[in-house]
Amino acid sequence: MKIRPIEIKDNAGIERVIRETLIEFGGNREGLAWADPSMHDLYSYYNEAPGRAYWIVEADGQVAGGCGIAEFAGAGPVCELQKMYLTADARGTGIAAKLLETALEFARRHYGSCYLETLQSMQAANRFYLKHGFKPLDAPLSGSEHFACDAWYIKALSAKAE
Repeated sequence: MKIRPIEIKDNAGIERVIRETLIEFGGNREGLAWADPSMHDLYSYYNEAPGRAYWIVEADGQVAGGCGIAEFAGAGPVCELQKMYLTADARGTGIAAKLLETALEFARRHYGSCYLETLQSMQAANRFYLKHGFKPLDAPLSGSEHFACDAWYIKALSAKAE
């Protein structure tokens, strides 16, 4: 498996991975990534502004997952880890940790802290974020668009952000 920046040809493959994973965990509804307008064209969304990027996990020439970084709520020193999803076959292989580190390395160059939202039903993901230094929050940050999420985390990216 390898990690690389998203290409326009990846749009359909990563949308399929995200939607299948959301269905698996009951996240196929309004208020979650499922309804995001950018879902059909993640390539354009992550390439239209500085401080945004998306990486694809590729396995045997197929999209097996990905994740992105973008500004949170339009501006400021906080970014959001977005749309981090892997196929069932890619989970548990160690690629998620490499993907997260790739994203956080980029984020450190642009932001002071990294926020994320998820579902409590994604128990392995919640354990993963805690293991990688994300601290749980009691409520979403102001400006959140994903009203159906019920687990929120933040991670300082530099000493200034702590």
